[in-house]
Amino acid sequence: MSAVRVRDLSFTYRDTPSPALSGINLDVESGQWLMLIGEAGAGKSTLCRCLNGLIPKFQKGAFRGSVSIAGQETVQRQVWEMARTVGMVFRDFEAQLFSTRVDLEVAFALENMGVPPREMRERIPQMLALVGLKGFEKRPPASLSGGEKQRLAIASALASQPPVVVMDEPTSDLDPVGKKQVMNVTRQLREDKPTLIMVEHDTEEAVQADTVAVLSQGRLVRQGSPCDVLRDSGLLEENGVAPLQTMQLMSALGIEQPAFTVEQAHESLRARGISPHPQAFQRLQEMDRARERAYGEPVLEVESLVYRYGPGQDALAGVTLKVRRGEFVAIVGANGSGKTTLAQHMNRLLEPSEGQVLVAGEDTRKQTLSALAQKVGYVFQNPDHQLFAPTVTEEVAFGPTNFGLPQGDVESRVAAALQAVGMEHARESDPFALTKGDRERVAVASILAARPHVLVFDEPTTGLDYRQTRNMMGLVTRLNQAGHTIIIITHSMWVAAEYAHRVIVMQAGKIRADAPAREVFARDDLLAAAGLAAPPVARLGNTMGCCFLSVEEARSCF
Repeated sequence: MSAVRVRDLSFTYRDTPSPALSGINLDVESGQWLMLIGEAGAGKSTLCRCLNGLIPKFQKGAFRGSVSIAGQETVQRQVWEMARTVGMVFRDFEAQLFSTRVDLEVAFALENMGVPPREMRERIPQMLALVGLKGFEKRPPASLSGGEKQRLAIASALASQPPVVVMDEPTSDLDPVGKKQVMNVTRQLREDKPTLIMVEHDTEEAVQADTVAVLSQGRLVRQGSPCDVLRDSGLLEENGVAPLQTMQLMSALGIEQPAFTVEQAHESLRARGISPHPQAFQRLQEMDRARERAYGEPVLEVESLVYRYGPGQDALAGVTLKVRRGEFVAIVGANGSGKTTLAQHMNRLLEPSEGQVLVAGEDTRKQTLSALAQKVGYVFQNPDHQLFAPTVTEEVAFGPTNFGLPQGDVESRVAAALQAVGMEHARESDPFALTKGDRERVAVASILAARPHVLVFDEPTTGLDYRQTRNMMGLVTRLNQAGHTIIIITHSMWVAAEYAHRVIVMQAGKIRADAPAREVFARDDLLAAAGLAAPPVARLGNTMGCCFLSVEEARSCF
């Protein structure tokens, strides 16, 4: 008997014209690991909610077909009954947490299922250790970083030891070490033979699954082994999924043999006697140096910056750096390394405990927030934390209006900002009715309307699919080319490598490296020590003495 059996499943949400799922047929055998991939809006989360009965029990709409979990039809069971069989980690993991302590969060499901106290006391530390949260038992969940909260949600879902585990993008907010921990958790889970269904944007992780299924516009367009699905880079790109960099490069070089890992790609190239041309790589290095010479004067200076959340809790421990006009800087590091804390000093969202931050040569503490907002714009990781107006036009006009600008100037700034982000068509739309990618664009437009010199983006691609990520980073690149100084915080190493000119690596509140992107990504040892890893194409190049920052760079050098 299949652990999960879906037949002719279609679902349309209330008040929506198109179905979220259409004619889905799917079988997952007991103990199998299925990876669901596809663009944003493909129906992945909707399918996950069908597996534990939230659809159609809680989220109403037109439901047709059948979903059977371990022989139980979900429509014939209550959600609380299905919770014993299906453990769920939601994409919006923060909405899943509500207890006052980490250990109580994990205990909640166990209490509701009548697990004896003695067994609970044994199981809670086991689950927390499994997800790397040992020692966090008494911490309030609100005090955790985004990645730590995500791992806590996973521990809570696993605590009841359900036979089917569904994870909707469980690594979306994690650094490479956190992702590795979660994937290690899945491997350990497989020893207990649960059925695992995971939604994931990172195709590198999909290589480990038993089966990969591609969804597009609510339909199942391909299902098969990782080898069958992931070797088709064209299929993946067409459906908003990032192709494997190694497969892209092999295809560009006319090599048909699949290479799913850096090691396989290196061996394939070596066997064919293919190596980089030194002169081609030297041209890339010359372009790096020419770009660096073109930067202007310092626009942002951080001097011996210390920030304490409390006694003995130094989030930043003596950070010093300069950012010059026209630069494109990526700040990378593990969760809790101090990236966001540093960035929030740049427009005085936070003030130094020691040291100082200078914007345009003046201490931020001596400048009004209004003045700083016109010099440094900050786009939050979650655009919903930034948006509040009933229409896009009012949202973007808010800043210039509060600066006291004449109405004509406000209107021209709104028009220019919306044009820059490609959202002119949505002037009268409710921002919260837009997709996440479009909400991010509106958030960027609201900052652009203030016309700041420096733009700071905190995780601008989190939760976006491959196509949306390319669109967002294309926008950021155009802003940089138009004269804006760009600073991004990111966990996405391929984004930092391909788009940033300079990379700052943070660890434990200190800067461990600050150099041009190519120099940083050439240091596998440095990145590993900071809990990071270079993207596959860079690691491949490093084995050959030439650090490539993109597939296109690598192709041009072979």
